[in-house]
Amino acid sequence: MSSYAIGDLQGCLGAFERLLQLVDFRPGQDQLLLAGDLVARGPDSLGTLRKVYALRDHVRCVLGNHDLHLLAIAHGAAPLKKKDVDLQPILDAPDRDELLEWLRQQPLMIDIPEFDAVMAHAGIPPLWTMDQARARARQVEAVLHSDQCDQLFLNMYGNDPAGWSDELAGSDRLRVITNHFTRMRFINDAGELELQSKGEVDEAPAGYFPWFDHPRRIHTNTRILFGHWAALAGDVAIDGIEALDSGCVWDGFLTALRLDDMQRFQCDCRKHK
Repeated sequence: MSSYAIGDLQGCLGAFERLLQLVDFRPGQDQLLLAGDLVARGPDSLGTLRKVYALRDHVRCVLGNHDLHLLAIAHGAAPLKKKDVDLQPILDAPDRDELLEWLRQQPLMIDIPEFDAVMAHAGIPPLWTMDQARARARQVEAVLHSDQCDQLFLNMYGNDPAGWSDELAGSDRLRVITNHFTRMRFINDAGELELQSKGEVDEAPAGYFPWFDHPRRIHTNTRILFGHWAALAGDVAIDGIEALDSGCVWDGFLTALRLDDMQRFQCDCRKHK
């Protein structure tokens, strides 16, 4: 049995299928660990979501910001804008309810104890312990997986508050947790997120650091798997930090990391577009 951690699919069904062929993925023997953002921007979000759903017994998946945005639209908590046109086929599909209910039940963070690893779409906040991260993820998931999820989606959008405080409550608390797990890239010394910049590590806004380079990051022996940050091209030169988003939807690569031996496999998305 092999375990493959795969970066953001973003509706790139063809690349996903080719990557599964490349690693000779065997349902029932192997497992997939998906870093979120299954949908949006790519040519076939509906087909991608259907493919993952068909493999659901062999898949563990975390939610990304685009997945949450799709759910918010489907629940009437956000408008369908012109930029969301790639999501329309999902909303119109006869099996939409089945697909979206499965998606809504996915977590923000998963533990992978057999490899002493965790996965979250944007990473683990540098000033949080692993236990704090798990507890805060569970707080959002409890609402997300309940019949109160509409309120979560309605109040999910926004960049404030920018940092964590134990005093946060209600929708502000849930929004800050969600932003850390699904949108985080740059963070300052005080632990406040900067959510506008999407560039490379050396393009950090003044006073901010990539989250994994934070000078006071709480180090751990647990390996952190994350996607979200295509500009990194899947390359972070820090032991125990594994970037998986290598920009497939931007004519880059779709990456699978075999956790058994840490070998990387890549599908060239431009070549096969």
